[in-house]
Amino acid sequence: MKVPMLDLREQYQGLRSEVLDVLDQVMSSSRFILGDNVKKLEQDIAKFSNVAHGIGCGNGSDAIHIALQALDVGPGDEVITTAFTFFATGGAIVRVGATPVYVDIDPVTFNIDPVKVEEAITDKTKAIIPVHLYGQMADMVSLKKIADKHNLAIVEDAAQAIGAKQNGKSVGELGTAATYSFFPTKNLGAYGDGGMIVTNNDDVAEKSRVIRVHGSKPKYYHHVLGYNSRLDEVQAAVLNVKFPHLEEWSELRRQKAAIYTHLLNEQLSDSVKTPVEVEGNYHVFHQYTIRVEKRDELQKFLNEQGVSTMIYYPLALHMQPVFSNLGYKEGDLPETEQAANEALSLPMFPELKIEQQEYVVAKIAEFYRK
Repeated sequence: MKVPMLDLREQYQGLRSEVLDVLDQVMSSSRFILGDNVKKLEQDIAKFSNVAHGIGCGNGSDAIHIALQALDVGPGDEVITTAFTFFATGGAIVRVGATPVYVDIDPVTFNIDPVKVEEAITDKTKAIIPVHLYGQMADMVSLKKIADKHNLAIVEDAAQAIGAKQNGKSVGELGTAATYSFFPTKNLGAYGDGGMIVTNNDDVAEKSRVIRVHGSKPKYYHHVLGYNSRLDEVQAAVLNVKFPHLEEWSELRRQKAAIYTHLLNEQLSDSVKTPVEVEGNYHVFHQYTIRVEKRDELQKFLNEQGVSTMIYYPLALHMQPVFSNLGYKEGDLPETEQAANEALSLPMFPELKIEQQEYVVAKIAEFYRK
């Protein structure tokens, strides 16, 4: 049996006629940049996030960068974040001229540890970037208390967590701003790149809108050094077709996750640590990520059996060569480094069949029996 990590073909077939129809409408209108489709998506995603503003941009990486710039984070500032994340989180901090300060994670959730955040605060700290990894929100209640106490901004990196909640609060409600990615593999994915900033802060919203169009307002009059990062009409039109299905897809992901957890705990409780959904959280399972020993050997075996898996992330940011100037060394973030050696994400998408899941678990069991 072949079990892909992700298969978007079935999703597309269900939406095909509607997608082709809206694409034809965009082509016929000849309005490709910042038109009605972008405006509708911005309004809908903002409402979905229970915030006032949505600002579409070119991708999720730019969304973090723009949000930091809109918060006047720059040279001389420090931004505390997790090293167990995709490069974009740390890269955005450096691109605005600030210094990333990497702290360790909670080993249960893989998310940033608020205790470590508070320990890392200095007089140079300007902001905190928690990453809602794999679809579960970080401990925003604790992080907001810390941020309020020290007068810090919070930019939630929610690239993997659109639709996630904590104690009934949505992504974006507890932070100063939150950022989404619409990369095709995301829970709400475009057919190319796309991203969005959501915020209740009027000033951050207005600055972000200016920054994304080369810092101009009005056009051709430039007051800040912005750059070109606009969500285009084609991607927004596709996302407008997909968006009404997002909550259903999230529920399906949660159902698939529950099946995995049941099967794995029933057969492999001594060999596999399954994901934990923290009480009060609504986990949208962008990834279903287990922790195992002999991870690399298991991945190789599963690949030979037709099962695709991914490692998010094999080398944490504090150990990346590009950040060697920051002076981190192996052992500085032990929980992060252990997670980087043990985490393995299994196939996860709304259309995943139970027969496929049973096959995946059976093959994992076969590996550990050997």
